[in-house]
Amino acid sequence: MKISRCTALILALVAAQPSFASPREPAINVAADKTMRLAESGDIKAQAQLGWMYETGSGVPQNFFEAAKWYSRAAAHGNGWAQFELGMLYNKGEGVARDFVLSYMWLSLSASQAVGDDHDFKARMRDALASKMTREQVAAAQEMARIWYKAQ
Repeated sequence: MKISRCTALILALVAAQPSFASPREPAINVAADKTMRLAESGDIKAQAQLGWMYETGSGVPQNFFEAAKWYSRAAAHGNGWAQFELGMLYNKGEGVARDFVLSYMWLSLSASQAVGDDHDFKARMRDALASKMTREQVAAAQEMARIWYKAQ
């Protein structure tokens, strides 16, 4: 199958791990240290948890750059919670450049695997974001989500 340069660029963007040039800050407590070791060894749930810890300053100094880095690692492996939180960081521009298209993509991916009230909430958040976007941006974000999903 021949893919366009635009599609190839989208695939490369989604597959790439963002680089964050923030120095690693020391953990404050034992639980954070344990979570950090697990996350660094590739544990996807620990990566999402560490993202939350950095986002909220729970057990580690609050650092949105580190939160985005750890959410991104877990989101790239399909963790729905991390996908949602990363989407919200892109929506707010915390730790990453504000990007509604990437936000919509991650929120869509998160909503696609949620069920019940969780699905409804995540879909409402994604749809509220769409009100800030052009039709072209929504279409691009939907296509990026489809491409990411198919690549898994």
